[in-house]
Amino acid sequence: MTSRGGEAFEIARAASETDELLTRPLPEAGPTAYEWLPVTEEWTLIKGRGFLIAPLWESDGFTGLHGSEWDEASEAGEGHLACLVDELERRWGPHRRVGMRVPIHRKIAREPMPLLFRTLCDNDLLGDLTVWGPMDPSALGAETRTEAEAEAGRRWLGISLSQCDGDAPMILTATVTDQPITELQS
Repeated sequence: MTSRGGEAFEIARAASETDELLTRPLPEAGPTAYEWLPVTEEWTLIKGRGFLIAPLWESDGFTGLHGSEWDEASEAGEGHLACLVDELERRWGPHRRVGMRVPIHRKIAREPMPLLFRTLCDNDLLGDLTVWGPMDPSALGAETRTEAEAEAGRRWLGISLSQCDGDAPMILTATVTDQPITELQS
């Protein structure tokens, strides 16, 4: 799974890592690539043309959980998402929702879609996105730039909580891109 398995959720760390991701350079070309931990082969980062996807938290697996135990574990993940959204809303203002229903249906039908959505689907990161943007990462202390450079450096941020099946862990991710994250039309 991800490099976050077994770690406790910490809002300060998740928000800080989101800020750091917003200031990282985005790949301008090349195939989608993964960064892995060498021994465990858990992914730490997905890089594609114009975007980065990073895990912020991963729950324990849900195998063997039933009824109220399953509900409690699911509610804990939803609570972490809500906590992070609240923190990011204080920093960046109101967010909007971008659903993953259309990308999921396009994947099933093998229809084309933008690379970011294809990468999310290919990695079972199917949770709806909570999106902010455009944002200027220089507000986070990145180097001062001209107005044209700042405009070119605008970023969109998407936070999502995904679970590929009822036994799998939940994964809270941050997605940063240089293109608007908008709802795909069916």
